[in-house]
Amino acid sequence: MPAIAFDFYLPDNLNASHPPERRGVRRDHVKLMVLDRKTGSVRHDQFFNLLDYLNPGDLIVLNNSRTVPAILKAIWFREEALVERNIEIRLARRRDEDIWDALFAAKDVRVGDTLQFSKDLSAVVIEKSNYPLKTILFSKKGTDLFNSIYALGEPIRYEYINQEWNLDYYQTVFASQPGSVEMPSAGRAFSWELLFNLQRKGIQLDFIQLHTGLSYLLDDDLETSPADNVEEYQLSESTLKKISETKMAGGRVIAVGTTVVRALESAGISGELSGVTNLYINNSFPLKMVDGIMTGFHEPKASHLDMLTAFVPQEMLCKAYDSAIKNKYLWHEFGDMNLIL
Repeated sequence: MPAIAFDFYLPDNLNASHPPERRGVRRDHVKLMVLDRKTGSVRHDQFFNLLDYLNPGDLIVLNNSRTVPAILKAIWFREEALVERNIEIRLARRRDEDIWDALFAAKDVRVGDTLQFSKDLSAVVIEKSNYPLKTILFSKKGTDLFNSIYALGEPIRYEYINQEWNLDYYQTVFASQPGSVEMPSAGRAFSWELLFNLQRKGIQLDFIQLHTGLSYLLDDDLETSPADNVEEYQLSESTLKKISETKMAGGRVIAVGTTVVRALESAGISGELSGVTNLYINNSFPLKMVDGIMTGFHEPKASHLDMLTAFVPQEMLCKAYDSAIKNKYLWHEFGDMNLIL
């Protein structure tokens, strides 16, 4: 399905280059724009006042996937001959306990080439995956592999982030299951204090996992379909039951992030509690599982904007984004938040 051409001018100074905490702002004190799905009205607030927009009995579903430091450096060999001493590899998606799809910052990587990351971690290229990704088999698996990745890697950052930040800045407070190569950033603004206050008000919380894949393949000329974005998800039977009970009782199901929308709607279609999904959601998709979304602000022409048009018409979304720009909201993973309800 083709993506919509949702383009707009985003001033450079609205790209959040620093985590809120390094700007002197608590993570739950970022700005919050609330967009009413029915009327298109917009309210401007701060995130810690989220309780004012939710009712007892509403259900918030969060993604507890933990960000891995997905940029690794390796020595590259071919048939034991040195090819390059410091090649950069970006993990793109886990396929098995010891197998990942990866993006190489180099051309002519071939099946059979080997990578030495450290004295005790290596990998071999075993196949070409979806262009331009390659599939690599690590010498470790499971927890041992993750331990090495956390020890050796650094978090993925893009051009609007002009300095390195510690991996802790790329985690939500409730992240527990490692696997995302980019932070599921819609949940970043939640603090433990806010989560407890939500529960005290009678608002339900639940968690799913969807491990985010690599969103940018280092080539502006490479056009990939949203359907090429395959991600691994898992949720429980109790989550589906809670969603059903919430809706029957007249409550609302609010997904925290586009990842949660994909996971819940995929499970709603397939009936499968775990698996992989390449579900593409846009204005023609009938949402069945979720009633609202908490998300960050997405860059021009991003496929995530297509998903938002499943909640509100594009014209309404454009007006809300114009308001966000006028009110100097900040974009991207370290930026401000948008509740569509």
